[in-house]
Amino acid sequence: MFIKNLDHFVLTVNDIEKTCEFYHQVLGLESIHFGNDRRGLKVGQQKVNLHQSGREILPCASHPLPGSADLCFITGNPIHEVITHLEGCQVMIELGPVKRTGVNGPMTSIYIRDPDGNLIEISNYM
Repeated sequence: MFIKNLDHFVLTVNDIEKTCEFYHQVLGLESIHFGNDRRGLKVGQQKVNLHQSGREILPCASHPLPGSADLCFITGNPIHEVITHLEGCQVMIELGPVKRTGVNGPMTSIYIRDPDGNLIEISNYM
């Protein structure tokens, strides 16, 4: 077997509207509607499906919990511009800029948290 790419992953969240607003305003992701009143976030050619905590869509993870994810998003913007944008959005930077290694090599990363406490790494390849 050969896995070609990632199509989507699921975040279990406390408030879908608040999550969509955060990811759109802070990270510029497009909030999408699909299926039978489902919500998600478009990330390039992938998406993040959103499940409401306590009303997860079956089948789901064995222990879906808001705030248990650790995600890395790649930006095309210089990290100093990302920091300025986050400050303008009043989003606290938890760590960074720091050097990290991604799938394609060295990158510079900063870390923030979303409304559920998920750790969000925003990185730019050097």
